This record gives sequence, structure tokens and C-alpha cells, in this order.
Amino acid sequence: MALEFYQLSSVGDREINQDFMTHSVTEAYALFVVADGLGGHHAGEKASRFFCDGLLKSADIYSKQIAQSPVETFSAWITAAVNEMKRLFAIDQSGNDAHTTCAILYLDAQRVLTAHCGDSRIYRMNPQRILWRTQDHSIPQQLLNNGKITEREMGQHREQNRLTRSINILKAHEAEINLYPAMQQGETFILCSDGFWEYIKPTELLQLAEPASGKEELAKLARLAIFRAHGKSDNVTAQWVRRY
Repeated sequence: MALEFYQLSSVGDREINQDFMTHSVTEAYALFVVADGLGGHHAGEKASRFFCDGLLKSADIYSKQIAQSPVETFSAWITAAVNEMKRLFAIDQSGNDAHTTCAILYLDAQRVLTAHCGDSRIYRMNPQRILWRTQDHSIPQQLLNNGKITEREMGQHREQNRLTRSINILKAHEAEINLYPAMQQGETFILCSDGFWEYIKPTELLQLAEPASGKEELAKLARLAIFRAHGKSDNVTAQWVRRY
């Protein structure tokens, strides 16, 4: 696919980076993933990495089946990734209760598929506006939907870390899957963990959709997110994807 993409991940002010990101770009399709692990003693770090490893391991199998039934196939793909997580944790002998969020973007010539769970996000933008973002599975998102808080208040809300869904090997996956029209020339997708979006304003995020934007602008916003956290920054991970 005719794509340009950049990605970055920073530990922020934490001791361990529990975020993990991966991608696979072929002539037929592209897959991008950001995952934010939850759990102590490196378990969250492993959960995010094992889940991403599982998605990549099954990519060749499920990407060939997407056209027949996109949503059902994407769901089966995620289930296969969770099963691979389970296998890897069994070998590692740790982390049965570890969780991870996820933001998954699949692109081909006919469609856009997204899957997300928790508060890692996907934004779709053109130079004029943010077309949409995924809706977090969290208490602050529920408060926003009920008109109790504003979009800008979400990132610093006292219950920001309270999720209503996550990926865990002890249960069936709860990722929300959506199917959209194909990516248009000049459009931009951003996948990111909460450490990135919670301190960035929508108007600032839209800078990443400008025709001349790219790697430098992505890095600048990541540094800004860490700076605004005043020594309490979470891990910061983001992927920038544009069709040219």
C-alpha cells in the first residue's frame, strides 16, 4: 500500500515501558497496533508484547480471509492473538491476571477495520478536521457521553485509569470492532496510548494531519505530553499513518 508511517514510544517518567507497538505493511494490506499493558512486576509489559506478537503471528492467515467476512474474521484474529498470549504466558509462568488495552488498525484497498479495547485510541483525520476517534472503554468516557465532563477534562480526570474493558487471557476478548470505507489519499490515522492523548488538545492533534507534517511533528507532541505531565508522565506511544 502507498503509505507513509512513523512510530515512537517513550517510557515517560515510569520505570518500565508497558506500552508496545507493532506493524506489518505488505502490498495487500497494512496492520498497525498499539497496546498498553496493565499489571505489576513486568506482567503488563509482557501482556502488551505477547498480544502484539499474537496478532503478527496470525496475520498471514486472517488477512487472506478478511474480504469474505471482515468483522467476524477480525474478531477471530484477535481471539487467536489472545490464545497466543495465553501460550506465551504459560511458557513464561507469570501474568495470568495481566491485562492490556489495544488499538488495532487494518487497511486494505477496500476497507478500514479498527478494533480497540480500553483507552488506547485511533483517530482518523484529514487536514480540515478530526473525522472521528474511537470511544474509550472507561469511566471518563461514560461521564463525557452523559455530559458530566468535557473532552479536555478526560485526560486529567481522577478516574482516568478506570477502564470498563481490557484484553486478558482468562476471558473472551471484548475488543470493539468497526468497519469503515477505505482510507482516502491525504488522510491520516493516529494510534496512541493514553499517555500521549491525555495531555494533547484536539487542535494540536490536528497538526499531524497537515500535508507537511510527519516524524518531527509527532515527536514534538510526544515531548509536549511528557512535559505537561510535570514529572508524572505515563508511557507515551504513538503511530502516525498517512496515505499518499
